[in-house]
Amino acid sequence: MPDEKFDEKEMEKRDEKAPEEKGWDEKWRRDPLGAIIWAVIFIYAGCVFLAANLGLLNGFIVPIPGLPETIARIGGAWSIVLIGAGLILLVEVLIRLLVPIYRRPVVGTFIFAVILIALGLGEVISWNIVWPMLLIALGLWVLFRGFRRKE
Repeated sequence: MPDEKFDEKEMEKRDEKAPEEKGWDEKWRRDPLGAIIWAVIFIYAGCVFLAANLGLLNGFIVPIPGLPETIARIGGAWSIVLIGAGLILLVEVLIRLLVPIYRRPVVGTFIFAVILIALGLGEVISWNIVWPMLLIALGLWVLFRGFRRKE
């Protein structure tokens, strides 16, 4: 009998908690997308590092128009992982923007994705090209947001 009262009190406490205070499994049921995205990033990173350790990435060349092949060589597994993780996070941003059930603020995730891609590209392309591209992208984003607010 005392266990029933204890269980009943625990259920009342759990129901009284605010949504941000609920446990991991409750958050998972409400929004599994974040956990799925991070699982995909870890699986992707593991596959890239395994391919690098097996020698499958040796001599991998990214075709970038206008750049010599020596500049466009991948800097290593880390650059591939960073670029891929950034792209996966951008997919999460798109899903959150397009699917109403998963809608949440995405600015932080978008900025983190851009930073990861920039860090990965810094090893592939010269930083002299990456930083101006980031500034151009930031300017276009601010311009787009300015036009979008007026609608």
